[in-house]
Amino acid sequence: MGLLDAGAEEPQSKALRYVVSGTALVIFLAVGAWYFLRYTPEKRTVERFMHAVATGDSQQAYQIWHPHPNFSYQDFLSFWGPNGYYSPIKTYRIESAEVPPKGGSGVVIVLEISGYEPFPKPEETIKFAQTREVQLWVERSDQSLSFPPP
Repeated sequence: MGLLDAGAEEPQSKALRYVVSGTALVIFLAVGAWYFLRYTPEKRTVERFMHAVATGDSQQAYQIWHPHPNFSYQDFLSFWGPNGYYSPIKTYRIESAEVPPKGGSGVVIVLEISGYEPFPKPEETIKFAQTREVQLWVERSDQSLSFPPP
């Protein structure tokens, strides 16, 4: 009797095969969902912050920032205000989010900011050349923002 001459498979082994395959699929989907959604709270915090900055609501942005007591509102405006270091900001795009290689209690969010609306395409070389890359540190415990440690 050869391998291909085997009779019908037993129903019990067929059910076991489906259970194992279904369990493997569920585990694969759960790991994939976790991988893609793992930094969602931090990204949302940065989106809320950048929306407040882009619309000119500096007070709201400062509250989202959860500033350290040594970082005054004037210090904040010198970076994110209408005449700050990063201004003008009209649009932004989150590029990546990752935990630094040395570890830590937060997530580094890399985003690009632009003074143009809508966000310039790479083909618009003059506008695209004026986009800036900014890294923000989001503390996981309280969702406070700062610049990443060196």
